[in-house]
Amino acid sequence: MNGHTPISNLKDITETGPAGLVLGTSAEASTPLSFSVLVADDRYLQLDDVVHLRSPLPDGEVIDVYGVVDEVRATHEGVSFDSDVRLAIDGILPVQHAVVAHVSVTRVEPEIFVPPVPGTEVHQAHGAARDAALFFDGMQTRVPFGLSRAGETIFANMEFLDGTRGAHVNISGISGIATKTSYAMFLLHALFEGGALGVEAANTRSIIFNVKGEDLLFLDKPNARLDDTQRTRYATMGLPAQAFGSVALYAPVARGAQPIPDTGSRLEGVTGYCWTLREFCADHYLRFLFAEADDERSQIAYVAQSVEAQLAMAARLSLPVTSATVEIGGVRCNDFRELVEQIAAMTDPDQGGTWAGRAAPGTVHAFLRRLEAAAPHVGHLVRGDDSEDMASHRIDWQREQVTVVDIHRLHDRAKRFVVGAVLKRMFEEKETRGAARPLVFVVLDELNKYAPREGHSPIKDVLLDIAERGRSLGVVLIGAQQTASEVEPRVVANCAFRVVGRLDTAEAQRNEYGFLTPAARARASLLKPGTMILHQPEIPVPLLVQFPFPAWATRASEVAATTDPFARFENR
Repeated sequence: MNGHTPISNLKDITETGPAGLVLGTSAEASTPLSFSVLVADDRYLQLDDVVHLRSPLPDGEVIDVYGVVDEVRATHEGVSFDSDVRLAIDGILPVQHAVVAHVSVTRVEPEIFVPPVPGTEVHQAHGAARDAALFFDGMQTRVPFGLSRAGETIFANMEFLDGTRGAHVNISGISGIATKTSYAMFLLHALFEGGALGVEAANTRSIIFNVKGEDLLFLDKPNARLDDTQRTRYATMGLPAQAFGSVALYAPVARGAQPIPDTGSRLEGVTGYCWTLREFCADHYLRFLFAEADDERSQIAYVAQSVEAQLAMAARLSLPVTSATVEIGGVRCNDFRELVEQIAAMTDPDQGGTWAGRAAPGTVHAFLRRLEAAAPHVGHLVRGDDSEDMASHRIDWQREQVTVVDIHRLHDRAKRFVVGAVLKRMFEEKETRGAARPLVFVVLDELNKYAPREGHSPIKDVLLDIAERGRSLGVVLIGAQQTASEVEPRVVANCAFRVVGRLDTAEAQRNEYGFLTPAARARASLLKPGTMILHQPEIPVPLLVQFPFPAWATRASEVAATTDPFARFENR
């Protein structure tokens, strides 16, 4: 419903009485964008309450004004000194207390921006009036983004998430307190189960990089700690309180001859991932070994591109084409160490190498040093063993609805390599397909490592591509980091939704959080786990949202035991 229904026709918002009256003193003058309310003695208004009033115009027309309470203060009237409060309590001074709530206007219908008339009654908004105040009534497709403190659903417009009018979500907050990853998982659950995707939900995919512990390796297991209160919160939003139903789990292969997954407490259902030497060369993955942010004037990237072109040619010419190995300079490379040695031989000008083109010898040597440094950390992920079915160890992000790629045990160099290789392949496949649907959601924490504010890197290029062109290809980034001020500004600027959990006080004052009101900046340092502040395009003020406890296990100890003796055979 796009039209606005006059408040007089909304029967589901009847009140026992007004919450207060619009103030009109010189100190509390009302404006078209904000006003103050003297709260009634028998009522109270608190932060985040949604209010509504009907203000008359001189010609008799009435406008509906909606807003959100963003500050509340209480005063003693009739006192001058701080110590007068004791005299007032003792009954010596004749005073009375007053509670005043400040309201930021969110919507005016019709759009005649005049100050509300002082003395006008102000009501708390519920039902259709609340939907109008927060623009929920105009959202063709709504996604539950959480609950208000009063337990009412906070919706977001799917058109700003699926690429129709915008895309991407950015989440900031202190590690371990802000519950950034938990909120990202809740959003995915709401998208897949809330009905916003309709019939497309079955074909929609998500790629999640597990960067800390084993938190995301149990998404397919119900949480034993989920209680009835939390189930009710899910039900309020129209969501099932259940684990993710379609999940593929990938962990890096362990070092050694056998490519078995290197994980901790979760072994069942986890596939070990790796790449062949031929894939590494043919698909231009060398660049991701140099994914640390460099000065844009650095020539190392030029050398890497030149070597990549030579490796791709070698992969095309190496026979047989089904082999996992490649032949370089007449030498068959059977493992990553041998590949690095041959790259050095073909690149180092001191050994007669020519692959670096006209790059200065110092730049070539810097390239080779970094390549050598990466080899111990990445070598076990790039293999040349033809005896194994290597295709079964390739990350297939289209196999299930949710694909979890575990990287938490890897060195930072290897993490960057995996993230870069997976996103590059996915984005290229989406480009080749040329269609925005079905959507792909990419969840990446520690975004500041992969798209830092300063410098240049191949992964940063991929993420910028996703941020700037992803919406047209149906690729949506849900990125998270402790500090948005350390992330490439263009990545953050392209996010339609900004979410913050608990923030460091100094960080909250940075320009990247300009969407927060002064009161919201102060509150961000007090937020508890499970509480976030949400800013979305259609609503001019940030909203406090809460989300329920995960219905899926986040560690082995939370996995709910099944009482069905045949449950483990269901999927065989």
